Amino acid sequence: MNLQFNENYILENERVILRPLIAGDLKNLLSYSIHEPALWNYSMVQAIGEQGLHNYIQLAVEGRSSEKEYPFIVFDKQTNQYAGSTRFYDIQPNNQSLQIGFTWYGKKFQGTGLNKHCKFLLLTFAFEKLGMQRVEFRADAQNERSIYAMKSIGCKTEGILRSNGIRADGTRRDSIVLSILKSEWETSVKELLGNQLK
Repeated sequence: MNLQFNENYILENERVILRPLIAGDLKNLLSYSIHEPALWNYSMVQAIGEQGLHNYIQLAVEGRSSEKEYPFIVFDKQTNQYAGSTRFYDIQPNNQSLQIGFTWYGKKFQGTGLNKHCKFLLLTFAFEKLGMQRVEFRADAQNERSIYAMKSIGCKTEGILRSNGIRADGTRRDSIVLSILKSEWETSVKELLGNQLK
């Protein structure tokens, strides 16, 4: 199965719903952009303030239209609130590879287990529905929280891309590259991550 970019994929379990991000979701995420600008400290694409979030969503939706990305909005069923956003990007059907990233959640959802539910749904879909052989993750090499979260779900570190991006403050960043292979998903990571869901 190839990713059909015009399809409205909805990924859901008992804790979370991931549905396609649309322009109208500005209102669902705006409070984070206004009140929690630190969410984008390590992001190369900022979503601070109403205009920043508008641009962020517009770029994400355009990425889906050009078949480069597939962005989702995250809805936490436990609190009945929109919690943030995540996406597939750098989608390479010929290489059976994609990246998961542009992931952020409001502070009240961090450390609650929500992220693990999202990753379980995304990884299951990538490996078991889309037929991917490799899923990659990247982060600012200084973003210890994000790196710890990725390693905790079974990601393996591949290396560092030196000075490969620019932070919002204009300084250059190194990016850490991690990944999960389909064989690892099938033999250990799916079980490891599934046991962490709460």
